[in-house]
Amino acid sequence: MEFELYGPNGELVRAKASLEGGMLVTPTFSPEIELARRGNGLMAITTAAVAALVVRPSTVALGTLKNNEPGGGKSYIIDAAMAFMLVTGTAENNASIWLCVHPAGFTEAITDNITARGNLTGKPVVNPGLSLFGVGDTVPDSGWFPWGPIARVQVTGVTPSGAIEAPINGKIILPPSAAVSIHVVSGTADEDFTVGFRWYEEQMAVNTG
Repeated sequence: MEFELYGPNGELVRAKASLEGGMLVTPTFSPEIELARRGNGLMAITTAAVAALVVRPSTVALGTLKNNEPGGGKSYIIDAAMAFMLVTGTAENNASIWLCVHPAGFTEAITDNITARGNLTGKPVVNPGLSLFGVGDTVPDSGWFPWGPIARVQVTGVTPSGAIEAPINGKIILPPSAAVSIHVVSGTADEDFTVGFRWYEEQMAVNTG
């Protein structure tokens, strides 16, 4: 199956497609670079360290990112979740990131405690309440799951300690009115973390049904 395309000088360029009709192309950049260069990549992280849990999270999140776009607005493609161990215990221990995806129609009030947003291309961020990032909000238990690697604390802890990043790579997508919550589960409650997300805001169709 072939299509006829014309180049910038009017020359005929042949492009091939698969049997299913998908175009066979060689991208100039990787998908991650293509998303980032559009200027819609954002980051946010909490500023105050909060104690980790020693049990599975339930209805209180350490941080919650909500897509507050109106219906038909952009969806948030989650690239990564992160946690930084700002206060470290003195015993050898492990900690891990847990995430909970709240489906579209999420109506719980999210306090936008963290209003600062970083942009992956460095452009100024204008965020008129379309993404909300709250700390310590009450959320429904829509199902919590561990994501990414664990952080290890040595026998003699040092403050501050290391960071954990859970690569999501677009496997979580928040359509308008959906949200994702994050917490950290550790072997001891004397370890405190800041948490955050990195995401892309793109206009796209998402199956929510």
